[in-house]
Amino acid sequence: MEAILGAPVLVLVMFGGVWAVRDRPPGRGNLSETPPARPAPPAPSRHPAPFDAKTAKRLGPARSLTGAAWVIDGDTIRLGKVQIRLFGIDAPELNHPYGQKAKWALHRMCKGHVIRAEVTDRDAYGRTVARCFLPDGRDLSAEMVRQGLALDWAKFSNGTYRRLETADARKRLFLADARQKGHMQVWARFEARQANR
Repeated sequence: MEAILGAPVLVLVMFGGVWAVRDRPPGRGNLSETPPARPAPPAPSRHPAPFDAKTAKRLGPARSLTGAAWVIDGDTIRLGKVQIRLFGIDAPELNHPYGQKAKWALHRMCKGHVIRAEVTDRDAYGRTVARCFLPDGRDLSAEMVRQGLALDWAKFSNGTYRRLETADARKRLFLADARQKGHMQVWARFEARQANR
């Protein structure tokens, strides 16, 4: 028995999930020796790292806005302090035929609802352009075109709302149609007639 105890013993030791055979001199500890403990990972901090201007990145503008809408005209609303042009449509100006009707139709749709605006662009006048939705998911641009109070503006919408236009919309909203076609002389004649009344 003493001969067995005095002989070198081979011990299996686990290192990082891998078993290794290690010569062990006799009489040094017992066979249940455990491998050296790994250092524990640092505990997560309760506080974020301090601000570092060199690595900080500026976030882009908000891509979505929500709120009660203040209706300006048939294709423009305001959410809070942000003026929003409805995406892809052209409604008549307030002093043009159907202009007041378009404004009040949009007002009735938005009244009492939280409107969600998904920003798509900024127009030449600095207005935010957005697809705007009622809580039930209806697209305000589509609804205005469907009611015959706005025209699809293919230059900006790629024809998204054209199929929704009423048969007589382009005739009734002739000034918006003229603007889209670049015929601003039609506007000039209309404005001159209005001024002479």
